[in-house]
Amino acid sequence: MSTGHPSVDARAGHGAPARLSPHALLSPAQMGVADRAAPAAGVSGARLMEAAGAAVARAIRERWAPTPAWVLCGPGNNGGDGFVAARRLRDAGWPVRVFLWGERGALRGDAARAAEAWAGPVEAAMPACLDGAGLIVDALLGAGLSRAPAGDLRTLIDAVNAAVAPVCAIDVPTGLDGASGRCPGAAVRADLTVTFCRRKPGHLLLPGRALCGALICADIGMPDAALGAIVPAAHANHPDLWAALFPWPRSDGHKYRRGHALVVGGERMLGASRLACLAAARIGAGLVTLATPPAAWAIQAGALTSVMVEALPPDGALDQALADPRRNALLIGPGLGRAPQAGRQVLDLLTAGRPCVLDADALSVFAARPAALLDALHGLCVLTPHEGEFARLFGPAPGAGDDATPGTEDDKLRRARAAARRGGAVVVLKGADTVIAAPDGRCVINDNAPPTLATAGSGDVLAGCVAGLLAAGMPAFEAACAAVWLHGLAADRLGPGLLAEDLPGALPGALAVLAGMD
Repeated sequence: MSTGHPSVDARAGHGAPARLSPHALLSPAQMGVADRAAPAAGVSGARLMEAAGAAVARAIRERWAPTPAWVLCGPGNNGGDGFVAARRLRDAGWPVRVFLWGERGALRGDAARAAEAWAGPVEAAMPACLDGAGLIVDALLGAGLSRAPAGDLRTLIDAVNAAVAPVCAIDVPTGLDGASGRCPGAAVRADLTVTFCRRKPGHLLLPGRALCGALICADIGMPDAALGAIVPAAHANHPDLWAALFPWPRSDGHKYRRGHALVVGGERMLGASRLACLAAARIGAGLVTLATPPAAWAIQAGALTSVMVEALPPDGALDQALADPRRNALLIGPGLGRAPQAGRQVLDLLTAGRPCVLDADALSVFAARPAALLDALHGLCVLTPHEGEFARLFGPAPGAGDDATPGTEDDKLRRARAAARRGGAVVVLKGADTVIAAPDGRCVINDNAPPTLATAGSGDVLAGCVAGLLAAGMPAFEAACAAVWLHGLAADRLGPGLLAEDLPGALPGALAVLAGMD
């Protein structure tokens, strides 16, 4: 299995071209580089286009029964794929009509040749052309759109979305930016999207993921040599990227070898820290201790059995809690509260120099002075903010290095990567499309989280999962990736009706799935 570093994930063998991970996410610009490099590697653009169009037609035939298919083609290679798909569907006996947005004389290269191979009429694409369609194929634009569709194109997109026929988009739905998942204006809502070679970040990031519908990534024969020099924009989260480092219990192990997680709680919202403790223990920590204010000690000690509970001194000082060096992973934030001592406790944990997870109030308590926290972070830290907490620390447009491009406030990949670089720590920017970013530029997008995770306390469980894996010895970035993936899988296995307190108990089932994938 690969380590998931964003350069090259594996080698085909001595002297063979570099092989890009199937989980690599390539930007539209990077796919353009691969397309242009393919002919020198022995695969012509025409051959790739024929394979792409054939893959679209095959996916349509597997999903829908024959129906009138109206194919909307644009002036570029995306339109060329549409012409090929139209021909393939017609050859399979489907009723097909082709509509072109733009002038046929403007078609160039492989797209022009694909249009010439279409023997039927080519009609003008306009809203009225959608009448009678049983299926609409969106081959209008490619994945690199960075401006809002306007004029006739905007009107056509609105008409597609108003039609009753299902929609199959080629590569990405028109109007969606394949690099960021954002829509600068109107965008087609597809039921199925067929992309090629590798997925793009916009297929996984919201709102792009919702606009794509079901997603198929088809192998069209792109040669490894055309991909080998490309550094992916990110990876889709998958055990292939981190399973080799997962800290499974060893036959010669014992509880101390599995690590000791220390969770610092507050005196209100006591359930949050309990959830975090249980998750840390379930996912891999050999021991878990909850350090709690004296007023909460009796409640917490009565509620927890396998987790040790100790009372902090009245002033909240952590010297005694940190005195045992075997407490090798620290978590603060769930249920912490925003008392004056909270900020000091966070900084004291960071000073200890051990792997540390900061969540919830441990982040928000620094909203008025974010630099005090960011300057104290180190490479063993994992931050797990949701969007509100992230904005309090980093603002809507982070200002760090090359990623501080004006107008990228909504580019989640850029924001997470810039924040990780600024803090020198791993950042888990949570959401349905959670992004995990490392200071060295590695970035992963998670896509297995079900909507049932949008419930109080699920973030506390996730923070505990990260802390448990850190305690068991997993590196910070890989621990964050594994925790997010297992958290999503556990929730998916639970199904509707999930409560956060169900999640720790579902982790053994998720771990069993992971073990079975080895």
